Amino acid sequence: MKKTDRMSFKFEKLNIWKKAMELGEDVDAIADTFPKKELFNLSSQIRRAADSIALNISEGSILQSDPEQKKFLGYSIRSLAEVVTCLYKAKNRNYINQDYFDEKYDFCYHLMNMLIAYRRRFL
Repeated sequence: MKKTDRMSFKFEKLNIWKKAMELGEDVDAIADTFPKKELFNLSSQIRRAADSIALNISEGSILQSDPEQKKFLGYSIRSLAEVVTCLYKAKNRNYINQDYFDEKYDFCYHLMNMLIAYRRRFL
């Protein structure tokens, strides 16, 4: 069965999910460069927070009522704020440079606005 022939989940069509997946992969790659002392601290925290964004978007979109979907989108928004805070920590500890920080900050800001706009649909 070709990809175009198979059925898909609702969340796979959402741009917010696609962007969240992209962020998760970017964060995973950069966390690999953090010092070993951060393995169970900042590296783990930023990875879990970044992955949580897409995970909650998908979980909220499957067989959920509008209030439930809104709740899961709220979790995604909170996880995104956590990623931004972790980026600040990484920058302050000189694990990432200013250019990388600015690029990811802008990406996160745009994704946050997309999540908030999508969440308003469920008010």
